[in-house]
Amino acid sequence: MIFELNHVVPDPLPQDVVQSSEIWDTQFHFEANSAILVSAHSGMGKSTLLHMLYGIRRDYSGVLSINGKDSGSFSHDEWIKIRKSSISLLFQDLRLFPHLTALENIRLIPQTNRDAPKIEEMTEMLGLSSLLDQSVHTLSHGQRQRVALVRALLKPFKLLLLDEPFSHLDDVNQNQACSLINRVVQANGAGIILSTLGSVPKIPFDQKYSL
Repeated sequence: MIFELNHVVPDPLPQDVVQSSEIWDTQFHFEANSAILVSAHSGMGKSTLLHMLYGIRRDYSGVLSINGKDSGSFSHDEWIKIRKSSISLLFQDLRLFPHLTALENIRLIPQTNRDAPKIEEMTEMLGLSSLLDQSVHTLSHGQRQRVALVRALLKPFKLLLLDEPFSHLDDVNQNQACSLINRVVQANGAGIILSTLGSVPKIPFDQKYSL
Protein backbone atom coordinates (compact mmCIF):
# COMPACT_ATOMS: atom_id res chain seq x y z
CA MET A 1 0.00 0.00 0.00
CA ILE A 2 1.19 3.49 -0.88
CA PHE A 3 -0.09 6.52 1.04
CA GLU A 4 0.20 10.08 -0.23
CA LEU A 5 -0.78 13.29 1.53
CA ASN A 6 -1.01 16.12 -0.99
CA HIS A 7 -1.16 19.39 0.98
CA VAL A 8 -3.44 17.89 3.61
CA VAL A 9 -4.42 20.24 6.44
CA PRO A 10 -6.85 19.17 9.20
CA ASP A 11 -9.74 21.47 9.99
CA PRO A 12 -9.29 23.27 12.28
CA LEU A 13 -5.54 23.58 12.85
CA PRO A 14 -3.74 26.85 13.70
CA GLN A 15 -1.67 28.27 10.86
CA ASP A 16 1.50 28.42 12.96
CA VAL A 17 1.20 24.67 13.60
CA VAL A 18 0.80 24.01 9.87
CA GLN A 19 3.79 26.15 8.97
CA SER A 20 6.11 24.40 11.44
CA SER A 21 5.05 20.89 10.44
CA GLU A 22 7.06 18.46 8.31
CA ILE A 23 3.83 16.72 7.24
CA TRP A 24 0.89 19.13 7.10
CA ASP A 25 0.47 21.07 3.85
CA THR A 26 3.32 19.18 2.19
CA GLN A 27 3.62 16.37 -0.32
CA PHE A 28 4.14 13.51 2.09
CA HIS A 29 4.57 9.99 0.71
CA PHE A 30 5.23 6.63 2.34
CA GLU A 31 4.72 2.95 1.74
CA ALA A 32 3.04 0.66 4.22
CA ASN A 33 6.23 -1.28 4.89
CA SER A 34 7.97 1.82 6.24
CA ALA A 35 8.64 2.42 9.94
CA ILE A 36 7.85 6.04 10.77
CA LEU A 37 8.06 7.96 14.03
CA VAL A 38 5.91 11.09 14.35
CA SER A 39 6.83 13.38 17.24
CA ALA A 40 4.97 16.43 18.50
CA HIS A 41 3.58 18.16 21.54
CA SER A 42 -0.09 17.70 22.38
CA GLY A 43 -2.50 19.50 20.08
CA MET A 44 -0.33 19.30 16.96
CA GLY A 45 -2.45 16.67 15.21
CA LYS A 46 -0.79 13.33 15.93
CA SER A 47 -4.06 11.51 16.65
CA THR A 48 -5.74 13.34 13.79
CA LEU A 49 -3.12 12.05 11.34
CA LEU A 50 -3.58 8.43 12.43
CA HIS A 51 -7.37 8.75 12.40
CA MET A 52 -7.21 10.12 8.85
CA LEU A 53 -5.07 7.18 7.72
CA TYR A 54 -7.60 4.87 9.40
CA GLY A 55 -10.48 6.55 7.58
CA ILE A 56 -12.40 7.90 10.58
CA ARG A 57 -11.45 11.57 10.14
CA ARG A 58 -12.36 13.29 6.89
CA ASP A 59 -12.45 16.90 8.01
CA TYR A 60 -9.41 18.15 6.13
CA SER A 61 -8.41 19.98 2.98
CA GLY A 62 -6.08 18.50 0.40
CA VAL A 63 -6.00 14.91 -0.84
CA LEU A 64 -5.15 11.71 1.02
CA SER A 65 -4.56 8.94 -1.53
CA ILE A 66 -4.15 5.22 -1.00
CA ASN A 67 -2.63 3.30 -3.89
CA GLY A 68 -3.20 6.30 -6.12
CA LYS A 69 -6.91 6.65 -5.34
CA ASP A 70 -8.38 9.62 -3.46
CA SER A 71 -9.54 8.13 -0.15
CA GLY A 72 -12.25 10.79 0.00
CA SER A 73 -14.08 8.82 -2.67
CA PHE A 74 -14.03 5.57 -0.70
CA SER A 75 -17.41 4.28 0.41
CA HIS A 76 -18.17 3.23 3.97
CA ASP A 77 -17.91 -0.41 2.92
CA GLU A 78 -14.55 0.17 1.21
CA TRP A 79 -13.11 1.65 4.40
CA ILE A 80 -14.44 -1.27 6.44
CA LYS A 81 -12.70 -3.67 4.07
CA ILE A 82 -9.41 -1.75 4.29
CA ARG A 83 -9.54 -1.59 8.09
CA LYS A 84 -10.48 -5.26 8.37
CA SER A 85 -7.64 -6.54 6.21
CA SER A 86 -4.88 -3.95 6.02
CA ILE A 87 -4.73 -1.41 8.88
CA SER A 88 -4.77 -1.82 12.65
CA LEU A 89 -4.94 1.13 15.06
CA LEU A 90 -4.19 1.32 18.75
CA PHE A 91 -6.15 4.39 19.86
CA GLN A 92 -4.62 6.78 22.38
CA ASP A 93 -7.76 6.45 24.53
CA LEU A 94 -7.51 2.64 24.11
CA ARG A 95 -11.29 2.12 23.67
CA LEU A 96 -11.52 -0.78 26.08
CA PHE A 97 -14.73 -1.78 27.84
CA PRO A 98 -14.06 -1.16 31.55
CA HIS A 99 -16.45 -3.73 33.00
CA LEU A 100 -15.22 -6.57 30.80
CA THR A 101 -12.14 -8.50 31.80
CA ALA A 102 -8.81 -7.97 30.08
CA LEU A 103 -9.22 -11.27 28.23
CA GLU A 104 -12.79 -10.46 27.19
CA ASN A 105 -11.59 -7.15 25.75
CA ILE A 106 -8.82 -8.89 23.85
CA ARG A 107 -11.17 -11.51 22.47
CA LEU A 108 -13.59 -8.92 21.10
CA ILE A 109 -11.40 -9.19 18.01
CA PRO A 110 -11.02 -12.82 16.94
CA GLN A 111 -7.39 -13.70 16.23
CA THR A 112 -7.23 -13.58 12.44
CA ASN A 113 -3.59 -12.51 12.18
CA ARG A 114 -1.87 -15.82 11.50
CA ASP A 115 1.54 -14.19 11.82
CA ALA A 116 0.97 -13.03 15.41
CA PRO A 117 1.72 -15.24 18.42
CA LYS A 118 -1.24 -16.71 20.27
CA ILE A 119 -3.00 -14.56 22.85
CA GLU A 120 -1.49 -16.58 25.70
CA GLU A 121 2.06 -16.02 24.43
CA MET A 122 1.60 -12.30 23.83
CA THR A 123 0.04 -11.68 27.23
CA GLU A 124 2.81 -13.62 28.92
CA MET A 125 5.44 -11.58 27.06
CA LEU A 126 3.80 -8.40 28.30
CA GLY A 127 3.34 -9.53 31.90
CA LEU A 128 -0.44 -9.74 31.69
CA SER A 129 -1.06 -13.44 32.33
CA SER A 130 -2.14 -12.98 35.96
CA LEU A 131 -4.43 -10.07 35.07
CA LEU A 132 -6.54 -11.59 32.30
CA ASP A 133 -9.55 -12.31 34.52
CA GLN A 134 -9.59 -8.86 36.11
CA SER A 135 -12.03 -6.18 34.99
CA VAL A 136 -10.26 -3.52 32.98
CA HIS A 137 -11.41 -0.78 35.36
CA THR A 138 -9.21 -2.37 38.08
CA LEU A 139 -6.07 -2.19 35.93
CA SER A 140 -3.53 0.61 35.78
CA HIS A 141 -3.31 2.70 32.63
CA GLY A 142 -0.07 1.01 31.66
CA GLN A 143 -1.67 -2.42 32.01
CA ARG A 144 -4.58 -1.24 29.89
CA GLN A 145 -2.18 -0.02 27.22
CA ARG A 146 -0.67 -3.50 27.02
CA VAL A 147 -4.12 -5.11 26.79
CA ALA A 148 -5.04 -2.76 23.93
CA LEU A 149 -1.75 -3.53 22.18
CA VAL A 150 -2.41 -7.27 22.22
CA ARG A 151 -5.86 -6.64 20.76
CA ALA A 152 -4.42 -4.45 17.99
CA LEU A 153 -1.91 -7.13 17.03
CA LEU A 154 -4.60 -9.78 16.61
CA LYS A 155 -5.80 -8.23 13.36
CA PRO A 156 -4.12 -8.86 10.02
CA PHE A 157 -2.43 -5.65 8.90
CA LYS A 158 0.00 -4.16 6.43
CA LEU A 159 0.14 -0.94 8.43
CA LEU A 160 0.11 -0.71 12.23
CA LEU A 161 -0.84 2.67 13.70
CA LEU A 162 0.13 3.26 17.33
CA ASP A 163 -1.00 6.47 19.03
CA GLU A 164 1.28 7.23 22.01
CA PRO A 165 1.25 3.55 22.99
CA PHE A 166 3.89 3.74 25.74
CA SER A 167 2.93 6.92 27.61
CA HIS A 168 2.36 5.02 30.88
CA LEU A 169 4.94 2.23 30.54
CA ASP A 170 8.26 2.04 32.35
CA ASP A 171 11.40 1.14 30.41
CA VAL A 172 11.14 -2.59 31.08
CA ASN A 173 7.54 -2.88 29.91
CA GLN A 174 8.17 -0.56 26.97
CA ASN A 175 11.09 -2.66 25.78
CA GLN A 176 9.02 -5.86 26.07
CA ALA A 177 6.22 -4.21 24.08
CA CYS A 178 8.68 -3.03 21.42
CA SER A 179 10.12 -6.53 21.12
CA LEU A 180 6.64 -7.96 20.51
CA ILE A 181 5.72 -5.21 18.04
CA ASN A 182 8.95 -5.69 16.07
CA ARG A 183 8.32 -9.43 15.91
CA VAL A 184 4.74 -9.17 14.67
CA VAL A 185 5.41 -6.32 12.22
CA GLN A 186 8.32 -8.24 10.70
CA ALA A 187 6.29 -11.45 10.47
CA ASN A 188 3.51 -9.55 8.68
CA GLY A 189 5.93 -7.83 6.30
CA ALA A 190 4.15 -4.70 7.47
CA GLY A 191 4.94 -1.11 8.37
CA ILE A 192 4.32 1.03 11.39
CA ILE A 193 3.56 4.65 12.22
CA LEU A 194 4.02 5.48 15.88
CA SER A 195 3.22 8.83 17.46
CA THR A 196 5.05 10.09 20.51
CA LEU A 197 5.45 13.21 22.61
CA GLY A 198 9.18 13.01 22.03
CA SER A 199 10.67 9.76 23.31
CA VAL A 200 12.12 7.30 20.79
CA PRO A 201 11.21 3.67 21.56
CA LYS A 202 13.37 0.70 20.54
CA ILE A 203 11.87 0.23 17.10
CA PRO A 204 14.05 0.49 13.97
CA PHE A 205 12.48 3.55 12.36
CA ASP A 206 13.29 4.40 8.76
CA GLN A 207 12.10 8.00 9.07
CA LYS A 208 11.33 10.48 11.83
CA TYR A 209 9.10 13.53 11.44
CA SER A 210 7.86 16.41 13.54
CA LEU A 211 4.30 17.65 13.37
